[in-house]
Amino acid sequence: MELRAQALAAFTLADPAQKAAVVRTLAAEAASLACNAAAAFDAPAGPGRPDRPPLIHPRAVPKRSPHTVAGHAALMHSIAHIEFNAINLALDAAWRFDGLPEAYYRDWIEVAGEEALHFSLLQAHLQGLGFAYGDFDAHDGLWTICVSTEGDVLARMALVPRTLEARGLDATPLIQAKLRNLPYVHAREAVLILDRILADEVGHVAIGNHWFHYLCDERGVEAEAYYREAARLHKAPTLKPPFNLAARRAAGFSEAELAALPL
Repeated sequence: MELRAQALAAFTLADPAQKAAVVRTLAAEAASLACNAAAAFDAPAGPGRPDRPPLIHPRAVPKRSPHTVAGHAALMHSIAHIEFNAINLALDAAWRFDGLPEAYYRDWIEVAGEEALHFSLLQAHLQGLGFAYGDFDAHDGLWTICVSTEGDVLARMALVPRTLEARGLDATPLIQAKLRNLPYVHAREAVLILDRILADEVGHVAIGNHWFHYLCDERGVEAEAYYREAARLHKAPTLKPPFNLAARRAAGFSEAELAALPL
């Protein structure tokens, strides 16, 4: 029972409920497991995934009104899909990159466990609406940067937690504001789930910021210049306002980085 080998085994699981349960158990037991930072693993073709949801082009994903039960379910399904991908992203960060401090691997297993909890909460919410994960189309945009950065842990730290996850810090309050204007009880339940997700995601982005700056210092590169170049090279999504400056500040972004965000 070695931590990173267990992360890889969980990464390959296709059943979402099983993956979430295994990862939550792994995170709970991580402190008792040895961690071999030097181990190098043969990479699978990709993460384990279910046959559904169908993955289509992002622009082809239908837009639905959250004022209907089905529309609300579709919105929450899209967030569940993000969280399912986030489980795999955190596991990938833990098993793929060798030669890092043990604390790095334990941090990303902790993140994976929290992402698994988020997915489980959202899956239960969907079931309460009469739906399940897989019932709506989704896209694979989140995984593109993961594949692009699989050869460089610094690029991964620059662009997954600090760009992809940080976008969630900005988007979640906007989604919650829409849900608060809806009259049904499911919307209020969803706001509470998103409260938990947002609080945890601040910590996830902070972990990404910590390891990004650690690696920049280790390699002797200037962090902000490196980030700009990595974002260009790996075609990272363009950052768009409004920004949740308080959450970004809590997650460790510097005042200079916040001032550089586009208006």
